[in-house]
Amino acid sequence: MFKTIRHTFAALLLCATTAGIAQEAQIRKVLPERLPNLPKIEEVNKTAIPGVYEVRVGNDIIYSDESGNHVIQGSLFETKTRTNLTEARQQKFSAIDFASLPLKDALVIKQGSGARKLAVFADPNCGFCKRFERDLVGLKDVTIYTFLYPILGPDSEEKSRAIWCSKDSMKTWRAWMLDAATPPKIAGRCDSAAVDRTLAFGRKHRVTGTPALVFEDGTRVPGAVPIADVEKQFELSSKAPAPKS
Repeated sequence: MFKTIRHTFAALLLCATTAGIAQEAQIRKVLPERLPNLPKIEEVNKTAIPGVYEVRVGNDIIYSDESGNHVIQGSLFETKTRTNLTEARQQKFSAIDFASLPLKDALVIKQGSGARKLAVFADPNCGFCKRFERDLVGLKDVTIYTFLYPILGPDSEEKSRAIWCSKDSMKTWRAWMLDAATPPKIAGRCDSAAVDRTLAFGRKHRVTGTPALVFEDGTRVPGAVPIADVEKQFELSSKAPAPKS
C-alpha cells in the first residue's frame, strides 16, 4: 500500500514539474513575441497566487498568467504581514556581494571609527549625487567607498579620470562635489583604468542610475535617500545574516 502511495505521489510530482516547465516555456515564448520592447526575461517563478507567475526582466518584475495572455505591472503585497513581496524579491536579486566589490578601485574616506561600511556609485555631474555627498559628510563611524561611475556623458568621464588621477583623489572629489572646485587637469601619464573597471562592474550588475548604494549585507539602495534611511538600513544590515561566500 505505502509503495503504491509513494509511486502515486512521485507521478503527481512529476506531472506538476512538467506542467510548470511547460508554463514557463509558454510565458518565455509568448511575452517577447507580443511585447517586442520587453527586456530579456531573466527568470520565471510561481507566486503564491495559483496561475500567476513572477517574470523578472532586468531589474524589474511583472506578473503574468500561465498562458502569457495577461500581464500585471505593480507591487504584490501579502496582506497578513503587509509585506511588499515585489520589493523583497527585487532587493534579493539586485543585491551585490560586498566582498565582490573592487575596493581598490574606489575613493576611500574614513569618518570616525570607520566601523560601518558603505559603497556608493556616483557620477561627478549627478545633481542628486552632490546633494547626497553633503549628507554623507555628517555620517559617523563609517568608511565610505566611492566608485566613480560616469554614465551621464563624456564630461562625466573626463572629470572622473581627472579626479582619480589627482594627487589626493578623495579630497578632489569632495572639493568638486561640495564646492564646485574644478578638478585639476591630468598632468603626464596616469592609469585611470579603475574607472573602466567600475563601469564594467556596474553594467554587469545593472547599476543604471546614480547614486547607487551598497551596504555590507549586499542590500542595494538606488537614489539619494534621506540620511535617516541610510541609518535605518545600517541597522537592518547589522542584523541580517552574513552573506554566503
